[in-house]
Amino acid sequence: MSLSQITPTLFLSGADVPLNPTLVSQKRITLIVNATLNHACPAYPGVECVRVPVSDLPGARIGDHFDRVSDRIHGNHCGGTLVHCAAGMSRSPALVMAYLMRYRGVTLRQAHRWVQDSRPVRLNAGFWEQLLQYEKRLYGKNTVRVALPEGPEPGGAGPRGPGLLTPGPKRRTEPGPGSLMLTRPPAMTSPTLTRLPAMTSPTLTRLPAMMSPTLTRLPAMASPMLTRLPAMASPTLTRSSRMTRSLANKARRGTRSSKV
Repeated sequence: MSLSQITPTLFLSGADVPLNPTLVSQKRITLIVNATLNHACPAYPGVECVRVPVSDLPGARIGDHFDRVSDRIHGNHCGGTLVHCAAGMSRSPALVMAYLMRYRGVTLRQAHRWVQDSRPVRLNAGFWEQLLQYEKRLYGKNTVRVALPEGPEPGGAGPRGPGLLTPGPKRRTEPGPGSLMLTRPPAMTSPTLTRLPAMTSPTLTRLPAMMSPTLTRLPAMASPMLTRLPAMASPTLTRSSRMTRSLANKARRGTRSSKV
């Protein structure tokens, strides 16, 4: 498989790339990390080779080499670093992900995505478990969990490899090898569903409150007019009756004087 660039000075590959002196020279590689048992370390001038003798089996203690390899990668300031195994899909990605967690400040989930964007990753269950322990040691918690799907690969390519899942309830969908199944979309949609009634309810409850003052104020506005009209009309009625009475009294007096 071809050479994959993880950072400007960190590369990941299978066992074929270290045997290509032209490519090693072009990438200015000065440190080769060989994570195999049988592949030889090529001798190039100015290139140091570090052996990580682990097999690609779940019981292999690759986690024992996380700190040592990470320190060597971080301390290589005179050139690039190439980490490889037989196919560049299990042992070497595990070492690179451990380095990214320790010296690049990323979580296991982010480190997996970082490497996965450059090349396929198919770690066995034992390597995933050791990476989870390493993440918990560095950060005090885990950001992913390992899912062990059942059944063979599509097309009869052999058993499926374990995948990563974010923390949360298990889902029935089986992840592909080295894949990441995110459980965040349901968490993002649920607030929208629960907030819609909360947004509409104030409108429904406020409309009667807005209309009620108008309905209650109209009688209050009209009542003063109804009560004041009699009060305004009463002075006129009382004055006219007094004038009538005075005229009647004068008339009576006139009749009395004429009789005398």
